[in-house]
Amino acid sequence: MDTRTAGPLLELNKAVPSFEESGLPPVHFSMKLMPGDCMVVETRSSSRATMFADLCCGLVPLDAGVVKFMGLDWSDLHDREMNALRGRIGRITRRPSWPEFLNTHLAITLQQLHHTTRPMDEVVAEAARLAEWFGLPGLPVLPPSRLSDSDLLRAACVRAFIGHPRLLLLEDPLEASPVELQNPFLSAITDARDKGAGVIWLVRNNAIWQGYRQGITSMWRLADDGLVEVRTA
Repeated sequence: MDTRTAGPLLELNKAVPSFEESGLPPVHFSMKLMPGDCMVVETRSSSRATMFADLCCGLVPLDAGVVKFMGLDWSDLHDREMNALRGRIGRITRRPSWPEFLNTHLAITLQQLHHTTRPMDEVVAEAARLAEWFGLPGLPVLPPSRLSDSDLLRAACVRAFIGHPRLLLLEDPLEASPVELQNPFLSAITDARDKGAGVIWLVRNNAIWQGYRQGITSMWRLADDGLVEVRTA
């Protein structure tokens, strides 16, 4: 698929999400995320954070406005095109997202194997390298239900960062994580940004991201009045 790389990586232009479909406030959402940006979005509601990430992925119907990713309007695309674009998005979500009929290593690599033409050996090798980076002893092959919460969180990081995603939508994995996950997670964000990815880091507690404060390009609040930029100067 040919995609435009100049201009915003992700753009919400007066997008009004369907309240019935998402529970998000039916007001205008407008923002731009450029390649290499890291945007913090504070929201106290985990479900609202998940639905906002869905909005960015073109999964929420709009009553008005536009959501574009890599220059393409989600509403103009067919299923095959949408799936190809979503293959370039890495997500960490609080919504249950581990299928029990797949062992963890297959759930981690499924997106790359489904949405790309990369050889399986290459995908597995990258997943194993990332697993060690995030503190796992290797690529986990047990069912997700047999992993500890901390190891499942590490596996979620592997799944989000595999394949050099262009957009990362991260519902804060550091809030309840082991302290040793922080440095690998922040380093992975920096590395992805250096390669042109844009990052939206959704947090419930502003203290979480203070160790990365110098790397944050903008701060926003998601509440009943919609998405509002927070001035930091």
